[in-house]
Amino acid sequence: MLLGAHMSIAGGAFNALLEGEKLGCSTIQIFTKSSNQWKAKKLTDEELERYQAEQKRTGIRPVIAHDSYLINLGSPDAALVQKSREAFLHEMERCDLLNIPFLVTHPGAHMGQGEEWGLKRIAESIDWVHEHKADFKVKIALEVTAGQGSSLGYKFEHLTTIMEHARHHERIKVCLDTCHLFAAGYDISTEEGYHKTISEFDRIIGLKSLVAIHLNDSKKPLGSHVDRHEHIGKGQIGEKPFGFFIRDKRFEKIPKLLETPKENEMDRVNLAILRRLAGEK
Repeated sequence: MLLGAHMSIAGGAFNALLEGEKLGCSTIQIFTKSSNQWKAKKLTDEELERYQAEQKRTGIRPVIAHDSYLINLGSPDAALVQKSREAFLHEMERCDLLNIPFLVTHPGAHMGQGEEWGLKRIAESIDWVHEHKADFKVKIALEVTAGQGSSLGYKFEHLTTIMEHARHHERIKVCLDTCHLFAAGYDISTEEGYHKTISEFDRIIGLKSLVAIHLNDSKKPLGSHVDRHEHIGKGQIGEKPFGFFIRDKRFEKIPKLLETPKENEMDRVNLAILRRLAGEK
């Protein structure tokens, strides 16, 4: 089972692997740079060598990356969308240097221009990135969102629309997030609701496009469109439904990653709950 958590890169990306190893992670997610800054220091040869050595030693793979929260590939503001595209391009380049296969991103927000306009804008941004460098190894993983504000991606149809509009659609994959699904109105809190949601995902997008799952409980209720992560079993989803994801054989080789609040030893506690739900000791 590929199970892990989002880990800090404070002190270097290799430190995320060391911290993940302490928690018994078989996979992790990282930011390749500060998530709240546009610019980043260049990755040195020494940093890359240390990272590669620690990944080989720990056996933690795949490592998934998440992009900066500042990026909005759907922005109607010409300067901001250009800044976002350039920042995203740099993040893709950093992923390739670190041999990271997937870069997770919230698709973007239309900021009042309307959903159809915003979805096309996001596809144009993705095309811009691929046209500026055609030989990326890393692929983009569009994350299902809670639909907060004017954020797009809270319907499976949004993601298919982006893929259909993008010229390099084969380079685009998908990441599910349990908190986001629930907040968007997909009721995964019951077994029936879980199977209905996954069947709908398969029909609209296709399970073959799924490359990562974020496992987070939700502070807010079903359909709230508010993105607030909670510890496993402490939120509105409850503990039991996470077992549906963990035990689903179709997702055995899909990285499943915690993004729960970083409090005390709660990563360890949350991972222990998930392992118990999986039937591990």
